[in-house]
Amino acid sequence: MRNSFFEDSLDKISIKKRIHELSQAKVGYYSVGLYPASLAYNSAMQKSEKSLLLATRPGRELLGAFSATEIEGMDPRHVTKMYRMAQHKEDQELVPNDLEYLIANCELVLLTANSKYIANDLAEACKIRERLKRKNVVLGCLAGSFSHDEVNNDSYVLCEKNPNLAFFSGFHRHGALRDPLDSFTANFCHPNALNALTGAYLLNKLSLNIQVAPGIHNVEAQYIKAAKNMASILAGFAYEYHQQNSGILPTVLTLLLNQCLDQAASVSMHRKDRHKLYTEQSIALTELGYAVPRIEATLNKGGYMERVRDHTFSQLTAMVADVRGSMMLPVRGNPTRNFQAGRTLAQGMQKYGRCPISIEEFESWCEEAGLNKGALEGLKALRYWRQIEEKYSLPHHDTSMVNLLYSILFGEEEEKYFAFDVMTESRELSNYCQESVRPAHSRKYVDAFQHLNEKESLDLIANVVIADNARRAINGENSIEEREIQPEDPAYLQVMDIIEQGV
Repeated sequence: MRNSFFEDSLDKISIKKRIHELSQAKVGYYSVGLYPASLAYNSAMQKSEKSLLLATRPGRELLGAFSATEIEGMDPRHVTKMYRMAQHKEDQELVPNDLEYLIANCELVLLTANSKYIANDLAEACKIRERLKRKNVVLGCLAGSFSHDEVNNDSYVLCEKNPNLAFFSGFHRHGALRDPLDSFTANFCHPNALNALTGAYLLNKLSLNIQVAPGIHNVEAQYIKAAKNMASILAGFAYEYHQQNSGILPTVLTLLLNQCLDQAASVSMHRKDRHKLYTEQSIALTELGYAVPRIEATLNKGGYMERVRDHTFSQLTAMVADVRGSMMLPVRGNPTRNFQAGRTLAQGMQKYGRCPISIEEFESWCEEAGLNKGALEGLKALRYWRQIEEKYSLPHHDTSMVNLLYSILFGEEEEKYFAFDVMTESRELSNYCQESVRPAHSRKYVDAFQHLNEKESLDLIANVVIADNARRAINGENSIEEREIQPEDPAYLQVMDIIEQGV
């Protein structure tokens, strides 16, 4: 998919003309839900509404995502401006904007629907753009879940399947976006640095309170968003269930953040355009906020070094802030909807003394708590988790926290039995956090220290100490085999074993 602000031209005059057009360009939001509507309100509040156009999905109201109480708290003047953004005149009559109008009148159109609609919206937008011959209108999304191809039964990150699709997001609380004094950060990501810089420039004009930084990691940013939505559920659970055992919270939250980024790094290694992402840029990546052009991690694989992941996410500050902020209980206002779902999960497990029998039961808990299950992107992402984990070869020690949540909601009866103990017992959860982040093969060393009375354990540790024998101890015939999990072993080991065996 071609998706650029600029023609493939070497004519300097026409390029200068295009740059001038972009300096006066408008941004469009299509399918206006809670987040884009809150951004639009912020733009109206900051008197920069002329740079923004809105178009609701057919059959939806502009303020339909807000409660009656929230609407009553809005300034009527700003609401009036929002309605002006969503309408235009035809034959002296005001008519609502639609997707075609946005593509005809904007240079950047953000498709703001969630995962239920976004793939179809993108296909429709591409058709309209081609029909209108507006090929230099850039399309972007902010969907925080995984897409799913029902025909091929394939789950994927939308930006990975459409590598030139832009991605826009950052940390936000919808109520705070209606605060005239609060400020926010966001990222606009496009694999071409020039387009990323241009898009960030256009979005920066929407409000003095919203600072947008450019970046090239659109696939990674969208993955982090989806992983964050799942992590927020577990964070909400931990806050609610372990509020009397607050010592476990920093461990859980730190691990959730680290694993979001580690998973995104693994996804980055699967990018087909990964090499040219760094080598074919007209603007140096250091000018987009990088400390260095590239940061890579390597592993010693028995005498040779293997590059395993790319950690060049220094420009995704707003995305990392989004992960942190979404896992925090705010001083005022409500936490994110996924966080609230996690609290609801904790309350239900406390009430019944068990995991939800099915995902449908958990969804009913959410509905009873006033949470629309259609708005819980973290829960949608979790449905496709097993396919995503396999598709991007995500190692278990980088996904242990999401796997634990998956066990609670989608596991078999035995898995849920042990997962309940891990989630609800502070010591079990702490042990799980410590042990599950170790690569599976490395736990045999930990186990050896617990069984020093056995000759094999002493041999293993002695061989590791002696550098010349270390390789033979790990790979040779004298190496110790991993101990099988026994029925009397603690719950955290039982859950780890079930997850790693792929049950």
